[in-house]
Amino acid sequence: MNDDQLLRYSRQIMLPSIGYEGQEKLLASRVLIIGLGGLGSPVAMYLAAAGIGHLTLVDFDKVDLTNLQRQIIHSSERIGTSKVASAESTLKAINPECRVSCIDHRLEGEDLERQVELADLVIDGSDNFTTRFAVNEACVKTRTPLVSGAAIRMEGQVSLFSGQPGDPCYHCLYGREGSTDETCSANGVLAPIVGVIGSIQATEAIKWLTGAGTTLIGRLLIFDALQMQWRTLKLKTDPNCPVCSNRD
Repeated sequence: MNDDQLLRYSRQIMLPSIGYEGQEKLLASRVLIIGLGGLGSPVAMYLAAAGIGHLTLVDFDKVDLTNLQRQIIHSSERIGTSKVASAESTLKAINPECRVSCIDHRLEGEDLERQVELADLVIDGSDNFTTRFAVNEACVKTRTPLVSGAAIRMEGQVSLFSGQPGDPCYHCLYGREGSTDETCSANGVLAPIVGVIGSIQATEAIKWLTGAGTTLIGRLLIFDALQMQWRTLKLKTDPNCPVCSNRD
């Protein structure tokens, strides 16, 4: 690190659980963020500010007026522009040293798997089960850690799936049968909820990449903002999971 980097990241470097070596790991890390909406916005902003060396942003949507209530990485003057381009502008203003790659189309199949394999960690900020299941499968196949988050109405949840044999995957938590999408457009969401969940996703990513503390592997953190309560559920590996049960 040069002198400017030492100064920029000094408040993190002084943390015993991060230190100089941890900051070096962040600078050398590549993170794939799926979705630049309510969750992806705070995730991307905090990871760029924290010094992640390379962020790959994936979103095929454009900025809409209804997004601005909660998707804080975008702004009114960017309505109609692609979300990844809008996000890149914000991130470059926060930290010009952060390398940003933009993918403005849907990632599927081999393309998705290739991008997941290139990443040190994946953040899922999508809003539908089809994408979540596809991202989980790619992460399990490539053994890439996945930080998954969801938020709707006044509720949210977060977990981290290591992608390693013996640990549960997203499919162990939510099987395809009976999984139906609940969207913010149909159910609503309180703006700060996605900020809370996205911030925890970013925190879990930094912890995993630096080796700091205890992560949410094997646990699901649930937030009820209406009652201002947190719950933690233990997750178990499904021995019959069609995605992860055959891992060596």
